[in-house]
Amino acid sequence: MVRVAAVGDIHLSPDCAGLLRPAFATLPECADLLLLAGDLTRHGTVDEAAVVADEVRDLGVPVVAVLGNHDYHSDEEADITRVLAAAGVSVLEGQSVTFSVAGHTVGVAGAKGFCGGFAGRSAGAFGEPEMKAWVRTAHIGAERLSTALEELSADRCDVRIALTHFSPVPDTLAGEPVEIYPFLGSYLLAEAIDAVGADLAVHGHAHLGTEHGRTAGGVRVRNVAQPVIDGAFALYQLSVHGHGSGS
Repeated sequence: MVRVAAVGDIHLSPDCAGLLRPAFATLPECADLLLLAGDLTRHGTVDEAAVVADEVRDLGVPVVAVLGNHDYHSDEEADITRVLAAAGVSVLEGQSVTFSVAGHTVGVAGAKGFCGGFAGRSAGAFGEPEMKAWVRTAHIGAERLSTALEELSADRCDVRIALTHFSPVPDTLAGEPVEIYPFLGSYLLAEAIDAVGADLAVHGHAHLGTEHGRTAGGVRVRNVAQPVIDGAFALYQLSVHGHGSGS
């Protein structure tokens, strides 16, 4: 079994320094890697990113992250990425990373993704240039995830995980107002996951949503936004054949 710890939407700022470190320090005892599903900062500043970096530095397990919309708010996402990378975090946006766990290759494909809605209730690239640009951004996010997943497929990873901030399915949005579903995720992400394949998809963003979901192709989806999992992280177990267990 591969043991995956995951959390998103921790929204750290300088007044939160040290808040999660005690829980994260236990990870080597219970997990093989930690996934951070975006919205790591409150307002997307470098000072806030430095707090996140200190929380996850030298944990003893690999740490993989994508950024979220909060992390882009101050237009400092490139600097945030550099701060986290200096602390040993693999920050992904259309890339993948692999690790050897108990003699097996575990791969994580990451991209922030974007909104746009779900099948039958999604935005279309028609009309104003602003609308076309919005929909194009959703397509670009899905294409980046697909590219990263294809890298893992080429590497013949034993376990493949898709990590995003925005949701690929409406299942894990249950509890959020239906009116804002189009702003919480995109069906294009699920299409990318199902087309290439994955054993688990992890996202955040939907604070009032539901933990458990599934793509049309049967890939398990987990919303790990901290308000949803109500803890420092959630734990999932995956078998090397993609038929793992876990909540």
